[in-house]
Amino acid sequence: GLVAIVEGELERDAYTGALFLFCNKAKDKLKLVYWDKTGFALWYKRLEKQKFKWPNKASLQEFELSPEQLDWLLSGYDVLGHEELRYKSMI
Repeated sequence: GLVAIVEGELERDAYTGALFLFCNKAKDKLKLVYWDKTGFALWYKRLEKQKFKWPNKASLQEFELSPEQLDWLLSGYDVLGHEELRYKSMI
């Protein structure tokens, strides 16, 4: 199911090892699927009382997260739509 969505609707190669993350309509469940060179791995997380901070825009079907942003999202933080702060040394 999810791999068919990755390859059919998103037109991506599911065998690259990239992580593909999906959220349900109620925003309390996430599924993460990826190819690990021996088969597809599926991770599932369900929140008991809260909701994941997932974009409301239906037009935003695909976006990229850094490893840090993925960790924040899985921890319940709102990371989508925010850019990482970058500081330059004055020296």
